[in-house]
Amino acid sequence: MRAMLADRTAPIAERPLTAVEIERPVPRPDELLIRVSVCAVCRTDLHVLEGDLAPGKLPIVPGHQVVGVVEQAGPECSRFRPGDRVGIAWLRHTCGSCADCRRGSENLCAGSRYTGYHADGGYAEFTVVAEEFAYAIPDAFSDEEAAPLLCAGIIGFRALSRAEVPPNGRLGLYGFGSSAHVVLQLARHRGCAVYVATRREGHRALARRMGANWAGGPHDRVPEPLDGAIVFAPAGEVVLPALESVRPGGTVALAGIHMSDIPALDYERHLFHEKSLRSVEANTREDGRALLEEAARVPLRPEVTTYPLERANDALIDLKHGRIDGSAILRVQS
Repeated sequence: MRAMLADRTAPIAERPLTAVEIERPVPRPDELLIRVSVCAVCRTDLHVLEGDLAPGKLPIVPGHQVVGVVEQAGPECSRFRPGDRVGIAWLRHTCGSCADCRRGSENLCAGSRYTGYHADGGYAEFTVVAEEFAYAIPDAFSDEEAAPLLCAGIIGFRALSRAEVPPNGRLGLYGFGSSAHVVLQLARHRGCAVYVATRREGHRALARRMGANWAGGPHDRVPEPLDGAIVFAPAGEVVLPALESVRPGGTVALAGIHMSDIPALDYERHLFHEKSLRSVEANTREDGRALLEEAARVPLRPEVTTYPLERANDALIDLKHGRIDGSAILRVQS
């Protein structure tokens, strides 16, 4: 089968992904074999390929926002049948028995494993996933519309919850990539006013077109105190203006899996008045199910730019340099 494979970590400018022919994976008894239709491109893929994260599997087929059709179901599978459309996300395994798993925080499981990092993902014609970690894709979405929801959407959904912005509240978004442009739609559906802070004027223009109440630079003064903010940009220095922008008692959620160092905080200026700073780690399967259900009700419509599978390096380069509005999608099957 066709796949884009990395056998080393390297700056994406060195184009570490190579188009190869590899053997089709064989599903275990509890797994589904998925014929991949599309796979959305995520900044986490960049962190994996450039070595920002601790070493995972090498060589690796990246990609964890996968939409496709069940080609084969193992004998222990019962939820899905061949021909069903399903999605695969970042979280692909948890132990199910630790204290975190038992209390509903499986995203914090020390034994968790991830698609496109610990196991081959969706930058290929076929991939496998345990049936219990696959998602049914609502009919409201095309394949291209559904794919970004499987990480950008799910992480944004969890970050929005962690930011504790009430319905009809004021939300700040710092950075306006794939996840933020999904969250803007969710927040507006909940009646929130949304304020976007991002470096690129093209991203500000997109935010305004999508209904943002204000769009400016990351260090510009937001017109009104915010109930909460989400930092999507992987730049630690952005955390300080985000904290300054929230009202007393407000919360800033950090949505990235990797971030540069956060500068020293001034207690009075950034944290006093019971402001909260919270991180976001991965997601639970319940987050994924809830996001897909709410997104179908909106209905949410991601902005997408499509690339053929063999141009995965180009898509990631464009993502790194901010040249994509919304989400990048790899088209695997024609």
